[in-house]
Amino acid sequence: MADTIFGKITRGEIPTEFLYEDEHCVVIRDIQPQAPTHVLIIPRKPISRLVDSQPEDQTLLGHLLIVAGKVADQLGVGDAFRLVINNGEGGGQTVFHLHLHILAGRDMAEGQLASGLN
Repeated sequence: MADTIFGKITRGEIPTEFLYEDEHCVVIRDIQPQAPTHVLIIPRKPISRLVDSQPEDQTLLGHLLIVAGKVADQLGVGDAFRLVINNGEGGGQTVFHLHLHILAGRDMAEGQLASGLN
């Protein structure tokens, strides 16, 4: 996998404010927010796309979901948020380092697709 901006962020090579950080992932604000609350959960392990994850990544993937709930609660949106993973270019992914989007603070009702998420 080629190095990405998210790899550089997780290694601290690009100064970024972490809203959350542990040995497995970091959480940052999206620089092009699609909702009033829009943060990214980025695993430190470089996995290009969700479909490129391996059975040994199962614990990491579960951890990312637990972190999503913790961070949503920390941000005060724990009762109403959307969690998005884009997979591949056709799925809207532009940075090929797996990451999860937490979106909240606007109506996320059925039928309203989150667009512009990379």
